[in-house]
Amino acid sequence: MIFLIEYNRRKGEIVRSREFPDSQRQEAADARLKTEQELNRQNIEHEVVLLEAESEDAMRKTHRRYFEDIQRILKHDPSSTTP
Repeated sequence: MIFLIEYNRRKGEIVRSREFPDSQRQEAADARLKTEQELNRQNIEHEVVLLEAESEDAMRKTHRRYFEDIQRILKHDPSSTTP
C-alpha cells in the first residue's frame, strides 16, 4: 500500500490521508504533487509525504511521529534519555 499524508507540523496532526494500491504508484505521486502545489498556492506550510507499508498498522509502527505526539513517543522509546 502507498499512503499519501498531509501533515501539519505546527499542530502535530494529520490533515488528510489517502491510500493507493501499489499498482497506482504514479497516481499517488501525481496526487502528492497536486497537493503540494495547492498548499503552496494557498501559502500553507504542511508536510506532504508518500509512505509505503504492508498495511496501515505497519505504517503506524514505522512512522509513529505522524500518529502520536512527541511526548508519547519519547515515553515509550527505550533509547530515550527523557525520564
